[in-house]
Amino acid sequence: MMRIKGMAVTLYNKEKVGTDELRRPIYEEKPEVVENVLVSPVTAEDVVNEFNLTGKHAVYELAIPKDDEHVWTDRKVSFFGQDWRTFGPVTRGIEENIPGAWNAKVKVEKYE
Repeated sequence: MMRIKGMAVTLYNKEKVGTDELRRPIYEEKPEVVENVLVSPVTAEDVVNEFNLTGKHAVYELAIPKDDEHVWTDRKVSFFGQDWRTFGPVTRGIEENIPGAWNAKVKVEKYE
C-alpha cells in the first residue's frame, strides 16, 4: 500500500520586535520548518479564476497537517528552493470527516 507523505516547508512567522517613531509595530520574520505539508500545483482554471477574483496568480496549494496550529494567512513560505507568499483565507474541513493527515488548505503565489 502506498502512503502519501508531505514535505518540509519553511514558514516565516511574524514576530513583533518593536515600534517605529509613529508607534506602528515593527515585525521580523522568523523561519520555522513545518513537516508533512502537501504541495500541489493549481489547475489552469484555478489560476484564471483566482486572478479574476483577487488579482493574485495562484501557483500552488498547500495542504496543512491536522495538528498544525501556525498562522498561515499572508505569510512567506519557502519550498522547492524558492520563496512564496500565502494569500486568501485558510480553508478548513471538519477534521473527523476528512481522511488522511490534512484538513486545511491555503494558496501561494510567487514571492519577489
